[in-house]
Amino acid sequence: MPTTVAEILEEFVQEWATTRRVLERVPDEQLNWKPHEKSMTLGQLALHVAMGPGLICDWILQDSFESPGMTVFPQPASRGEILATHEESTKKVKAALSTIGDAGLGRTWHLTRDGKTVMALPKGKLIRSVALNHNYHHRGQLSVYLRLLNVAVPSIYGPSADEAPETTTDS
Repeated sequence: MPTTVAEILEEFVQEWATTRRVLERVPDEQLNWKPHEKSMTLGQLALHVAMGPGLICDWILQDSFESPGMTVFPQPASRGEILATHEESTKKVKAALSTIGDAGLGRTWHLTRDGKTVMALPKGKLIRSVALNHNYHHRGQLSVYLRLLNVAVPSIYGPSADEAPETTTDS
């Protein structure tokens, strides 16, 4: 697990570029589509992926967060809104990590509901488990939505059925 802000940022920047490639494939005309009645729409899921890390990193600037309970996920109007949210989220993550610094990663953060602690963990673990890992989970869901809509799925950790990984060469 990363132990410094620099390590977290290095992973975030790499993964967030991959996330952007997935979000760029979301078709505007399918934002209301969902694979099952219990599922989020394509637009809701894409916006959740785009905004999640920035939202969580807003939380790490505080020592506790009062949860209102179940959340209704907003429906975006366009892929442009999703990509703009992705950019804003990127800025929030970088700013929040810069603000708390390495020492802040070990500070305890509390999630409360009705004034009672529901969860307490170091801020570094909050970033790892929710801002990063939880987001990768939803990005994976989003890639399945794209496949079901017959949209070319970008390479994520290796080739997809549609695309080989981008390669770089040192010159």
